[in-house]
Amino acid sequence: MERTTAKSGSAFLGYMKRHFFHYLLLAPALLLTLIFKYGPMYGAVIAFKDFSPIKGILGSDWVGFYNFNKFLSSPNFETIFMNTLKLSLFALVLGFPVPILLALMLNQVQRSRIKKNIQLFLYAPNFISVVVVVGMLFIFLSPTGPINQLYSHFSGEPLMFMSRPEYFRWIYILSDIWTGAGWASIIYVAALANVDPELHNAANLDGANLLQRIRHIDFPALRPIMAIVFILAAGGIMSIGFEKAYLMQTATNLPTSEIIPTYVYKIGLQSGDYAYSAAVGLFNSLINVILLVTVNFIVKKLNEGEGLY
Repeated sequence: MERTTAKSGSAFLGYMKRHFFHYLLLAPALLLTLIFKYGPMYGAVIAFKDFSPIKGILGSDWVGFYNFNKFLSSPNFETIFMNTLKLSLFALVLGFPVPILLALMLNQVQRSRIKKNIQLFLYAPNFISVVVVVGMLFIFLSPTGPINQLYSHFSGEPLMFMSRPEYFRWIYILSDIWTGAGWASIIYVAALANVDPELHNAANLDGANLLQRIRHIDFPALRPIMAIVFILAAGGIMSIGFEKAYLMQTATNLPTSEIIPTYVYKIGLQSGDYAYSAAVGLFNSLINVILLVTVNFIVKKLNEGEGLY
């Protein structure tokens, strides 16, 4: 037994000596992850305490699941939870196929100069600040904006896009697609660039049309990446962006625009109830983990064992 332990120990030391520089390169990233990702997890304990900034985390009284029960039994829980879920699901369903379609269309452009110009046009919105994007929305969709001026010409009265609850989700999702779809298509464009052109030439000789080539050549090359991207998107389905939703909120569209991240911000930073806001945020993260594991399991079953892990 001792000889086996010594043998395994010497083998481990030999392995570490051979790959020392590899682990040395990995060390900064690992250290940053431990400090900024795992270190702050200790602060999540305030979700189970009656936290007081004066007493600190260790000195605050333990209350168990009181803050979670408070959120689950609050009159706003169903509305906030369903708003978050609907907005995330609609964004996933409507936004997920768009980068794939853009990549497939870009793959058909033969002239590299034209292709680069199109890519520049598609990628540019990703670099616009969220504040600027929301400001553009308020300008273009205001009662005196260009869109309402055109609409009023035919209907006689403007539409209150930014104040009507029923328009909030559509404006949020469509603007998200505009800003992010082009940038998200990069990974699919890279995957299609690795497809052997001889496959398309052979398919052309066999009389395959464009849709058949996409279905039998391009789509199989994209499927593993699509599975991983979909799992990650589904795993973060409740982690929808806080900034844009908060900036788009008005007093009249709150029935659909109030989501968990904006609620956490208002309760935690504006009202100062840190323990309650931490419990709501932890509840949101737990839902994300459950969705990630569930979607990964389903995708692995449907995708011949290929998943995120």
